[in-house]
Amino acid sequence: MNVINPLRNAQFRRLFAAQLIALVGTGLSTVALTLLAYDLAGGHAAAVLGTALAFKMIAYVVFAPIVGGLAHRFARKPFLVAMDILRAAIVLLMPFVTEIWQIYLLIFLLNLFSAGFKPVFAATIPDILSEERAYTRALSMSRLAYDLETLLSPTLAGIALLFLTYTGLFAANAVAFLASALLIMFTALPPSRRLARLGNIWHEISFGTVSYFKTPRLRGLLALYLGVAAASALVIVNTVVYVKDYLGLTSSHVALALAASGGGSMLAALSLPRLLDRIADRPVMLAGGWIMAAGVALIALRPGFPQMLACWWLIGIGWSLVQTPAGRVVNRSSSPEDRSAYFSAQFALSHACWLLFYPVAGQLGTRVGIDTAAAWLAGGILLFTLIAARLWPRDDAVVLQHRHLPMRHTHEHVHDTHHDHAHEGISPGEPHSHEHEHPALTHAHPFVIDDHHSAWPSSSNP
Repeated sequence: MNVINPLRNAQFRRLFAAQLIALVGTGLSTVALTLLAYDLAGGHAAAVLGTALAFKMIAYVVFAPIVGGLAHRFARKPFLVAMDILRAAIVLLMPFVTEIWQIYLLIFLLNLFSAGFKPVFAATIPDILSEERAYTRALSMSRLAYDLETLLSPTLAGIALLFLTYTGLFAANAVAFLASALLIMFTALPPSRRLARLGNIWHEISFGTVSYFKTPRLRGLLALYLGVAAASALVIVNTVVYVKDYLGLTSSHVALALAASGGGSMLAALSLPRLLDRIADRPVMLAGGWIMAAGVALIALRPGFPQMLACWWLIGIGWSLVQTPAGRVVNRSSSPEDRSAYFSAQFALSHACWLLFYPVAGQLGTRVGIDTAAAWLAGGILLFTLIAARLWPRDDAVVLQHRHLPMRHTHEHVHDTHHDHAHEGISPGEPHSHEHEHPALTHAHPFVIDDHHSAWPSSSNP
């Protein structure tokens, strides 16, 4: 079996380059923001950064579903380019900040536009790489890009600061966003699918989230993401305290510990394409949950530094086993017309998990100790994985037999499986809109929640 390399696709190459450049720029900007917060707040910089992170997550959770619900109204390429340009403009304002509230405002706006860009960008990739094995490898490359950004951006920022002030890092981030916009501008993207959503504006905005919760495998995916958030929050929030206070080691050891989790994640991402050619998503992702629970539970034993590195490595493997295939699961659960809405719902709900567990991990670590916090969080991850196994059917068929009740409505449509009706006289062009009737019908096809399928088939709805 030949390995399908997504980089052979010129469209994907440009989009992946745009993603890499934007990620590196964002990593540089993160370091610059830390230095800016220290200049403005001194010893209170950590509190400022924590609040800024909360504003980031709120922007993601609130704004992403709105964009996803309305994305079908916009041309895809101009929308993505506009989001990049707006992000570049906001980053260029960062060096002029003189008050802490201005940091909060700009971080909120920056991530508001990121919440518009990222899910629509993610929903574009399966339109370009329609073959699932190529798409799986693209997801693996995307996961590697995020891990490399986490590992390399601090190093690149350190080198850049030998020649620039931190304001130069903000400028570099702005250039990165503009480069991303330029690459997207010169990429031939598939046109947005025409869609006339039934219902009012609220139905459009809420469609992705409501449909997500109606899909059993996506409910299971969300439960697994609660586990990912619990594990990664323990690592991100408490590594520095465990290494420095519990083990009495240095900042270099903190960096090594974080690199161990990133290395585990990268190893899993590299291995997953071939693994997923042979094994379905569900058992692989559930295994990720069990591995995360085991890695976090071992921290309750207060291991020394070498053993801690092994724990962090295991946790990194576990969260990559869940996160890397997630795009396949979302893609399989949505029609091409509704992809942006589903990916936006996934983006918002997964970040809501982190918004919950960042403060939980921090408060538990502070109040009961990191070892006890790890025991509690490991129990939570184990529970979330069990819930996911329960919510996500073992026999997760894509083609499902289901029954339609008779109905009449008006919306734009083409003549397909659900619109097989005749017109008097000359048939209008497609798509077209008129009042039409759907007779009672029982049939089978790849099933997703959409405007014509509002409930998942069950024993009472064969």
